[in-house]
Amino acid sequence: MKAYVFPGQGAQFVGMGKDLYLNHEVAKSMFEKANSILGFRITDLMFDGTDEDLRQTKVTQPAIFLHSVILAKTLGDNFVPQMVAGHSLGEFSALVACGALSFEDGLNLVNKRALAMQKACEAEPSTMAAILGLEDEVVEKACQEIDEVVVAANYNSPGQLVISGSFAGIDLAIAKLTELGAKRALKLQVGGAFHSPLMEPARKELEEAISTTNFAKPICPIYQNVDAKPHTDIEEIKNNLIAQLTAPVRWTQIAQNMIADGATSFTEVGPGNVLLGLIKKVDRKMQCQSA
Repeated sequence: MKAYVFPGQGAQFVGMGKDLYLNHEVAKSMFEKANSILGFRITDLMFDGTDEDLRQTKVTQPAIFLHSVILAKTLGDNFVPQMVAGHSLGEFSALVACGALSFEDGLNLVNKRALAMQKACEAEPSTMAAILGLEDEVVEKACQEIDEVVVAANYNSPGQLVISGSFAGIDLAIAKLTELGAKRALKLQVGGAFHSPLMEPARKELEEAISTTNFAKPICPIYQNVDAKPHTDIEEIKNNLIAQLTAPVRWTQIAQNMIADGATSFTEVGPGNVLLGLIKKVDRKMQCQSA
């Protein structure tokens, strides 16, 4: 079975999407529609901006979403997903690609999500850190023992878990996990504590927008971040999407479940190929390729 996966924040780079804009009329039309919907020319920042421009959450999220869904559109008849998944923000790209959301509704939700998350980050400065070389249970237990906000946020691959929380919580966790034998424990260059309780204001803000948006039955199952399970029921998809902002991304489990359910190849649709590298750590023999 063909599985398609869509990256999240962190995959961006200056120049992303420019080749699509210049070489595909459908891509140019979709990018220009996005400029109109967003009220600013995001294409200028994507194609010719700076790294600093693209690191802003309010720019990064719609930029990656646009690159992914427009790239999928340009694949035409070659895009035949039998299962899809997206890492964090990428779940919105996956929902558009599998027909559960329209391009316009997907972009509007991503824009609202980005603005709400940026607001939450500014209200409560926070960060994330990557922990390598420890069992998930060891990291989880260490975080629970710290009297600050710090939680497991991204289960990326076996032995690679990202934690999220307050600056104090992350500092304490890094020290503790280093003592416990982590191969690496380093802060990430991100805008805040994504997928943690500190995103609760953003979750509340996005809940109404998701609840009132029209969703359609997807053409194939989408494996969602909060439980790593395949979903086609519209209400389940919406509820999981709302919960996603404060819940961890269970990417390791998503890859394992997709493989167990019959995935024979993975194609990453969007900038970079980070997800393919993570999937290879789950199953080295799996056929993986970029779109």
